[in-house]
Amino acid sequence: MFNININGIKVNRKYTFNFLYARMQVGKGGAGITIQYIFLIVACGYLVGSISVKGVSLGTSAVLLVALLFGHFGVEIPSVVRDLGLCLFVGTVGLVAGPVFFRNLKKKVYAYIILAVFITFSGAGITFLLGKLFSIPAELSIGIFDGALTSTPGLAAALEATSGTMASIGYGIAYPFGVVGVVLFVQLYPRILGVDMAAERNRFCTSIHDGEIPEEDVGKRRNLEPTGLLTLSIVLVLGLLLGSVKITLPGGMSFSLGVSGGPLFTGLIIGHYSHVGNVSIRVPDTTLKILRELGLCLFLLGAGTEAGAGFLEILKQYGITLFFIGIAVTLLPMVLASILAKFVFHMDTVNSLGTITGGMTSTPALGALISAIGTEDVAAAYAGAYPFALICMVFGSQILALLW
Repeated sequence: MFNININGIKVNRKYTFNFLYARMQVGKGGAGITIQYIFLIVACGYLVGSISVKGVSLGTSAVLLVALLFGHFGVEIPSVVRDLGLCLFVGTVGLVAGPVFFRNLKKKVYAYIILAVFITFSGAGITFLLGKLFSIPAELSIGIFDGALTSTPGLAAALEATSGTMASIGYGIAYPFGVVGVVLFVQLYPRILGVDMAAERNRFCTSIHDGEIPEEDVGKRRNLEPTGLLTLSIVLVLGLLLGSVKITLPGGMSFSLGVSGGPLFTGLIIGHYSHVGNVSIRVPDTTLKILRELGLCLFLLGAGTEAGAGFLEILKQYGITLFFIGIAVTLLPMVLASILAKFVFHMDTVNSLGTITGGMTSTPALGALISAIGTEDVAAAYAGAYPFALICMVFGSQILALLW
């Protein structure tokens, strides 16, 4: 066994690069090294994401793939970076969707509920069948289910129900394709069906803004603060408080909205009202767009480096079958849900894709969908399905643990 330390990089006989662990100390340049890796991963991710094949690209989601590689070689990014990115993203999404969310929810609430429940429990059913067929341990299978649908609350429920760590391994295996698969789906689905997305976008935006009363006195209102950062900070503080509240479910189970759900809902509410008396609390669009992109980027970076640690070793130990099970659990519920949305609920393409990303609890896919379609209004459909999917993921993980 030999160890070489070069500028914060530890190399042992297994050629494992431990870039950070021993260097995250004050006075040894640990923070500086961490920041360097953050921007290096971001730069590489955006370069990869800019590559387009026949009009399809990974976009910001490529940051996840680059982060997986860095995580495999030992780069560790503090979890606070991931959580900061997640709450920034969902908070800004809530503020964007707030003005149209409640009106859209009234029109489509039953479709949102049914599709969210269908996606979650069809994924659970596929996991159960394939797990039994290939004799995959229960904990590992449930982790694959949560990773394939990118649900951290579901993983927390799985860990509590199984009292083991194998669920985290399954989550790490399925999570990368759970992200990339949905991102590719929302771009390829319209192409496969030959949909005119410009026309679909205009139809969707017109429908959700129908009946909206223009505010004649917006210009007369006083801005609370010109950049909007004060409003956003209030949204995130209140959202994190809301997300920390434990909600008890039947059978002794519980869940919380967490870092993702809490800021999303406070953003929706504050975005809906937009002013207090004569004071405007709107956040400028430029602020929302920049911070939304930054949040998504930081979230993918943190999640990717975490999932990348030991990723290949896990696959070698348990076999490539696990990866393909994860692919099936990600893709089949989306395909079935899109059929249901089109032929049963007669939803337009934009609404269907927004609902599917919410049902898959896929934050990165929402970012990709906004970029692909060209309107942030689609966040209203995402937010309509998301809370029901969040609850169902907790139930699904617990039910799988009981049935196995």
